[in-house]
Amino acid sequence: ETQLVESGGGSVQTGGSLRLSCTAPRFNFDDLDMQWYRQAPGSKCEVVATRSSFGTTSYADSVEGRFSISLGSANNTLYLQMDSLTPEDTAVYYCGPAYVGLSRCRKVNDWGQGTRVTVSS
Repeated sequence: ETQLVESGGGSVQTGGSLRLSCTAPRFNFDDLDMQWYRQAPGSKCEVVATRSSFGTTSYADSVEGRFSISLGSANNTLYLQMDSLTPEDTAVYYCGPAYVGLSRCRKVNDWGQGTRVTVSS
């Protein structure tokens, strides 16, 4: 059974914005260190944003200042606000607990299919 459902991806032009959502009715994200991952075609899975159970956030250098991770009021929805998008942000985006690690990008049957983001120049 898939644990998480990501949504909000789509196609935008350079400079555009998207807001990704990750929902999980059986999780309380506030108790977990949560991450957004992405995997671009031909590239390795990478962590782009982390929200700790303490509420602190951190970002990959490539998205610092453009992306923002946050928790919804019900604590079972995680967001990723993405602004000033560039073609280099094109990837499938996944959310998951930090303990899953970079294997998250291939564990789609267990954790969710991800949501595709395409940024055109």
